[in-house]
Amino acid sequence: MFNGSPALSYQKFFSADENSRIMQPPLQMVDDSFDEDDEISILMAKAAQLRAEAAKLEAEKAQSIASAAEKAFKQFDTDNDGEISLEELKKGLEKNLKVELSDKRVKDLMAAFDASGDGKLQQDEFVGVNIFRNKLESLVRDEKESAKQAAEASRKEEEAAKLAEARVNFLNEKLPTSTDKVVSVLPYLFPLLDSLQYARFLLTSEDGTPNPIGIPFLILYTLYRKVPFSGFVAFFAINFLSGNPKLNRLIRFNSQQAIFLDIALIFPGLIFGIAGSALPAIGVELPKIVTEVSSDATFVVVAIAIIYCTVSSLLGVEPNKLPYISQSVDDRMPTLDMFDEKGGFVPRDRREGKDDEKDDDSDKKK
Repeated sequence: MFNGSPALSYQKFFSADENSRIMQPPLQMVDDSFDEDDEISILMAKAAQLRAEAAKLEAEKAQSIASAAEKAFKQFDTDNDGEISLEELKKGLEKNLKVELSDKRVKDLMAAFDASGDGKLQQDEFVGVNIFRNKLESLVRDEKESAKQAAEASRKEEEAAKLAEARVNFLNEKLPTSTDKVVSVLPYLFPLLDSLQYARFLLTSEDGTPNPIGIPFLILYTLYRKVPFSGFVAFFAINFLSGNPKLNRLIRFNSQQAIFLDIALIFPGLIFGIAGSALPAIGVELPKIVTEVSSDATFVVVAIAIIYCTVSSLLGVEPNKLPYISQSVDDRMPTLDMFDEKGGFVPRDRREGKDDEKDDDSDKKK
């Protein structure tokens, strides 16, 4: 103790000093913390200042654009009525862009920016010369692209027309001439002559002598039968004509139909032959009237068919109304899609492939 004050030992003094150093942070650490906070505050203040300056610049830019647009609007609005008509727009653009514009392009521009649809531009619809220029350039590009597509479509149509013309020249599908009409009925002599064998009861009397109407037919039939292999010769000759693409379609169609009619005559002949040989073998005898009526009916049916085909052909109309036969003939007739532009035959699988491609293209366009 000194002067009545409590004594503080040397150990306690240094112990207390040690505790105070442990409890309180170092002065350097406190100073560093304050420095970091100050830097963050300064950066935030600068950022806010930059944002304010950017906003100010944007506002000034918007004001400048608005002023320029207003000035340009007044230049276009020559009558000062607060609206720009189609004529004013055209004159203003031609003056500023130094180019002559068509009425169509000016109308397209007006339609693009006329939001109100009144056919005039108000100040809030006016976008400035530069935007008009960009839109015009876009319209020009679109027009060029449309013209290019139209030219391509025209080229394809021209090629298709040439191809069709080449095919038509190869395969005669034209309207028949008078000569074609007359020639087209000649193949029907083939089934007519073969059907005369079923007309014996009509062309002769009961005693077997020919009647006046039947004499010309009997002479013609006799001459036809005297020619060796006359049926085969006629068949191959008519079949050759039906396959000639240079001949008119009416001639080719009638040639095929005449062959089918003649083939159809085989069936009643088979029926009469089987009935004539099989029925007597089992003791059944057909009445004579049945044989006569069946034979006469066969000839009459064929004759009616030939008369129809002849009249129709002479009128220039394809005789395609015979049941079953005409449809079969039509299915066998060559068509333009069976040949290429050089006249070469295109197989069915290749034709079907092309048809599928066309259908796919049509679906894509839709």
